[in-house]
Amino acid sequence: MRGFFITVLLCFSVSVSAQNDTLKKPVDSLSRWKLLKHDAKYTWQSVKHSVSRPAHWKGKDFKTLGFLVAGTLALSSIDEPANQFFKRQDAKAPQLVKDFGWYFGSPQNYFMVNAGLYGVGLITKSETIRKTSVLIISSSVTTGLIQSFAKNAIGRARPNSGYGAFDFKPFSPEGAFHSFPSGHTILSMTMAHSIAKQFNSTWAKVATYSIGSIIPLSRLTANAHWVTDTAFSAAISIIVVDCVDRFLNNTKVYSAANRDSKKISWRLAIKPNQIGLVGHF
Repeated sequence: MRGFFITVLLCFSVSVSAQNDTLKKPVDSLSRWKLLKHDAKYTWQSVKHSVSRPAHWKGKDFKTLGFLVAGTLALSSIDEPANQFFKRQDAKAPQLVKDFGWYFGSPQNYFMVNAGLYGVGLITKSETIRKTSVLIISSSVTTGLIQSFAKNAIGRARPNSGYGAFDFKPFSPEGAFHSFPSGHTILSMTMAHSIAKQFNSTWAKVATYSIGSIIPLSRLTANAHWVTDTAFSAAISIIVVDCVDRFLNNTKVYSAANRDSKKISWRLAIKPNQIGLVGHF
């Protein structure tokens, strides 16, 4: 079963990158070994850039952080009632969807899929697929570091632990207190947002985000996370991917990264009857 899901995910990842006709480029004349070294270099530089960004933050960046924290705190008011709602949906969810959510969000499967995606890009010398994979892995390393630190430092209780949404045990080694943020959501949305950036088609973007959202939804119905765990994780993934993507675009090391594409503008919306990320196509 696991191999089946890995195969499906790999085929999906490759197809969504390869089917965008507007991104076709001539085959690179460099050897594969030189391409590998080139991509490894800019993967490392991308990680360094994204991890060091807080040291260079200005007013707008701190404002964005403030909105993110405020939005998360406001959304936490519905954590427990939302948890009851999603638990009731678990019996109705198809087993295929549950399995997809679990296997794709597991780090070992996730990185196997990305390794396969990069391998295809390297073998075919496709700059588009290689750049997409560099974007995914760089962003994943950064979000992974954020996730690991936050899980331990915050120590939030999982809903299936028997504790409430506002029970915390910072730096606890117990998995029951590693709810915030959601690692499955961070990985799935990092890949979904990275791949969606490769499309000009709005419908292709919507389809990619829809598939990526299966994982956080499955974690909610499985009673493994609160709504704020997944919402915060999705926001962090989008912020980090955008940061790495801008860096790669500015360095101009990938010609496919400097295309004129239709982008999505994301903003945090906090209104009396609405809290969340809003994307403008």
